[in-house]
Amino acid sequence: MNLKTIVAGVFILVGLSLQAQTKRWTLEECIAYAEEHNISLAQSELDLENAKIDKSDALGGLLPSLNGSMGGTFSSGLSQNPVTGINTRVTNFSANGGLSSGVNLFDGLRNYKRLDRAKLNALAAEYRLEDMKDDIRLAVANAYLRILMNKEALKVAKAQLAVTEKDIERTKELVESGVVPRGDQLELEATAANQLQQVVSSENEVVIAKLSLAQLLQLEDYNEFAVVDEQFEVPPSDILNNSAKDIFNKAMEVRNDIKLSAASVDLAVKDVEIAKGAYYPTLRGFVNYNTNYFNNNRYFNPDGSLGDKIPFKEQLWMNDGIAYGASLNIPIFNGWSAKNGVKRSRISLDKARLQLEQDKLDLEATVNRAYTDTKGSFKTYEAAEKTLEARRLSHQYAQERFNVGLMNAFEYSQAQARVDDAAASVIRSKFDYIFKLKVLEFYFGLPITLE
Repeated sequence: MNLKTIVAGVFILVGLSLQAQTKRWTLEECIAYAEEHNISLAQSELDLENAKIDKSDALGGLLPSLNGSMGGTFSSGLSQNPVTGINTRVTNFSANGGLSSGVNLFDGLRNYKRLDRAKLNALAAEYRLEDMKDDIRLAVANAYLRILMNKEALKVAKAQLAVTEKDIERTKELVESGVVPRGDQLELEATAANQLQQVVSSENEVVIAKLSLAQLLQLEDYNEFAVVDEQFEVPPSDILNNSAKDIFNKAMEVRNDIKLSAASVDLAVKDVEIAKGAYYPTLRGFVNYNTNYFNNNRYFNPDGSLGDKIPFKEQLWMNDGIAYGASLNIPIFNGWSAKNGVKRSRISLDKARLQLEQDKLDLEATVNRAYTDTKGSFKTYEAAEKTLEARRLSHQYAQERFNVGLMNAFEYSQAQARVDDAAASVIRSKFDYIFKLKVLEFYFGLPITLE
């Protein structure tokens, strides 16, 4: 290996290392990673695999069974020779084997209904998995937006601190020239100290928000985790052009929790049908094939004496036999077990239907609340922006008065504090509106993106 190859390899490794350290996650990447690595989702996927195995079991219940059996016995002891009449000690070996097959010819169609139920259960498991994914997507989106909100609040806090520091420098010059009293400088320095505390608090909030999302993604290296750092504005959306009723009707079609609840009703219906099958007779067919071998079986000579031993293969054909038939089991009285089983199944069906209706009502209430909250949060965001604009204009006027000595530092710091509060309110209301907007779009069946 020459020097150029080594140097090139080192540069590639360094480049890959820097790329890994500077990787910033998008919302879509976070959602995809969470869906792939979340433990609860992995467990639900295993439940889905179990449901598919149950379907295979139900299909196997419709097929005939086939079983084989083999056995062998050694025995040793005195045995009378039928020719000489003399007792001699002999060792005997006998073997037997067979095949048996059986099939349910009729059992109240329960096996067919069990197969249908297994298919429904597999479908319900898929809905359950997708419903969990929906919850994960919303949780990741909420955590992701919280990071963006705290990072934007940090930028605003740093910018406000920088403005105050410039005001302090300008005030120092005015104090030294005797234009304003030293108390104005001290007041601004106190304001800067308070803003510095806000910067530190905002930095901590960013770290905590990143940690929460990293834990939600189940990442081990929290320190290297970072999201895309870009100026984020309110994404365009026309979801509010739809009525709450329209969004609810769409949610009824796409929401996996409603599909899961409806599938539970179908499962309960099938359970009632299976329970009713216990009222009917069960008819089962069978066929058995058996043969055996004995080591001392012999041919008879023409004079009636014992001849040579009969070979193993020949004995298998000489001693084989077939039995076949059918058995009918008619239920007459079993302690009301069949009747009570049907009653329990019907109660479960009624509960499943009530749960479906309750889920529909809950979804309608949730959509109406989300629709109202989204409209309200948008108005709050618009009002917060207008307030911030007014506070900034007021602050500019206050700064002009402060610069010419018509306003003291305390009054000026109060004007600055009102701007800070208004800016923080804008950030909170903006991201609150974005998240509620995304939730409403999600109920409408749209994917969660920040575009």
